[in-house]
Amino acid sequence: MELWIPITIAAAFLQNLRSAAQKHLKSVMGTTGATFVRFGFGLPFAVLFVLALRYGAGFPYAVPNGRFIGWVMVGGLGQIAATFLLIHLFSFRNFAVGTAYSRTEPAQAAVFGLVFLGELAGPATLIAVAITVIGVMLISVAHVPMSWRNIFASLVSRNALIGLASGTLFGVAAVAYRAASLSLGGPNFMMQAATTLLFTIFFQTIIMFAWMLWRDPSEIARIAVAWKPSLFTGLVGASASFGWFAAMTLQQAAVVKALAQVEMIFTFASTVWFFGEKINRTEVAGCALIVAGILVLLLA
Repeated sequence: MELWIPITIAAAFLQNLRSAAQKHLKSVMGTTGATFVRFGFGLPFAVLFVLALRYGAGFPYAVPNGRFIGWVMVGGLGQIAATFLLIHLFSFRNFAVGTAYSRTEPAQAAVFGLVFLGELAGPATLIAVAITVIGVMLISVAHVPMSWRNIFASLVSRNALIGLASGTLFGVAAVAYRAASLSLGGPNFMMQAATTLLFTIFFQTIIMFAWMLWRDPSEIARIAVAWKPSLFTGLVGASASFGWFAAMTLQQAAVVKALAQVEMIFTFASTVWFFGEKINRTEVAGCALIVAGILVLLLA
């Protein structure tokens, strides 16, 4: 088994934990605060990752360059903007369709990987990406009345366009992070990933903190009160991001993001086992397609 596969699965599991932790934080702070903690409280752990690799494993530091900084800024801003659009979708009454289109990230990452890095995915990989994307989109619209009229109407709806824009920005961010890590040229994928994480999360922390100071300074006090769960969120969030960056240093972003759809399986497992909620046939079909897509991807 190639190393990027277990790394991606572990990152997906950790991201699921981070999402659950952020959902809990939403009860004590606003959306901006819950978003900030993944960066601000993840920054100390990003520093620790780099120091552990330098002094624990003995790896030399990676040396940043102008190209690296540029890709980090593109990825960091793209991820923040994509997250903002995704959260903005929740303000609409029928946000499920838009959310489904935001899940086209792996397919869009394949396009941007070709445009920016000249990476061409093979036919089997593209089929696997398409299967997983369809599966996730099915899950996202599982509770929306399904008809051909609704499907065609959704293609040009405002929600769909916002969702597509979110997926586009997530795809750009994924490819940018891979480009940033590869531009370091060494010493190895772990130190390159850790360095990319450190610079990215530092940049995002500054941006988000400045935004809070401008728009909602009171949010900072709410974050300070909830520092313990915020610290846990920062830990699992930074660990998940380290996993993503490491996997995307080893493999194309589109391929990693396709396998990362396994996070939806983890989410449904938590929903059924811990909260006793039932899932309908459409959701089951979506999960089955995700599993099928992942199997095709691994066989490819």
